Amino acid sequence: MSLRPWLVRLHRWCGLLIALFLLVSGLTGALISWDHELDAWLNPRLFIAQSGPQQQVLSGLEIANRLEQTDPRLRVNYVTFAEEPGHTLLVYVEGRTDPATGQPYVLPFNQLAVDPATAQVQGQRMWGQVSFSRENLLPFLYKLHYSMHLPLAGGYDTGMLLMGSIAIVWFFDCFIALWLSFPNLRSWRKSLQFRWRDGGYKLHFDLHRSGGVWLWLLLAVLALTSISMNLETQLMRPLVARFATLSPNAFDTRTAGSAQDATLSREQIVARAQQDGRQRGFAYPAAGLFYASAYGLYGVGFFAPGNDHGDGGLGNAWLYYDSTTGAAAGGVIPGQGSWGDIFLQAQFPLHSGRIIGTPGRVLMSLLGLAVATLSLTGLIIWAKKRHARRQQDRKRQRAAETTGMRPLSPSGE
Repeated sequence: MSLRPWLVRLHRWCGLLIALFLLVSGLTGALISWDHELDAWLNPRLFIAQSGPQQQVLSGLEIANRLEQTDPRLRVNYVTFAEEPGHTLLVYVEGRTDPATGQPYVLPFNQLAVDPATAQVQGQRMWGQVSFSRENLLPFLYKLHYSMHLPLAGGYDTGMLLMGSIAIVWFFDCFIALWLSFPNLRSWRKSLQFRWRDGGYKLHFDLHRSGGVWLWLLLAVLALTSISMNLETQLMRPLVARFATLSPNAFDTRTAGSAQDATLSREQIVARAQQDGRQRGFAYPAAGLFYASAYGLYGVGFFAPGNDHGDGGLGNAWLYYDSTTGAAAGGVIPGQGSWGDIFLQAQFPLHSGRIIGTPGRVLMSLLGLAVATLSLTGLIIWAKKRHARRQQDRKRQRAAETTGMRPLSPSGE
């Protein structure tokens, strides 16, 4: 028996399983390629400093200290100190442990916009909150893209696990679709053409089949990088480690515990990191710092002002330090390490298009729209074929009732 009918069914059911998820991810991905720019356009209060660009500014480290002194409930867990002139400082925070309850303080915000000249808070929001307000729209779409806003369960991010599983199905379905698109050598041209003038079902079919063929390599890369980013620790990193020696990951060697305050100050860690960065010959000075309170780790990033997203190449360099001893705990140095290290470093730059800067982001926006189109046309094709099959079944039923014979099933039985 021919393998093709089975693969057609498999492609159909894989497509139905993932279509709606890819439709949402494609549309949101087209937008969040420009999340910073769109967010700033929607919310100038969060991004433009009221004091203006000419004022002398405070260090991001000083601002972090002042915020914690003003509100002892909060802990700053991410701050940059390579300020863009005229821009606010976006600081991420979390609740410290309440000594009365032993639980973290519940804060109504996790991100603050601070005027770097005055250290005054201009705005605040809960990044990633399910909300369609101006302040929360772009973070909402960003989180929707990779997790569908599904909740944590048993310590697991169910949204990322789901979308990683969807990406696995999508990746393997890419190969099934390619095989189905070229049934024989004589009909290969049909899989590359678009019948624009015919419109209707024929055009939908060509957009789905031929569109997928033309974009096949980009779609496969997008699916693979989606697996990597959603299931890095559960699947991709262990899989790559079977074939390549990976540099130790600072988080892999530690177990998450209860949040704790750091023994060493931010200033001490940054001074250590600046020295290490000079010794390594980094192109940029230390410009950002995060604190993983559950792991007792500091991370220091090296990048130009405004480039904390890591546009161009494999992203920014990061060095990690123990928050109690200051001991070096590894890092991620773009372009360094085994082929497996570099492969993992490339996943986000490839997925976001940032590996080639602005042209890549444009490409990813267009590819997001293409993914949405392929998903929508796939659903339309399935719905039309399903309607046609039902119409045929009704005709057979009416014919059987007219002749008084039992209708044959599609298999002829």
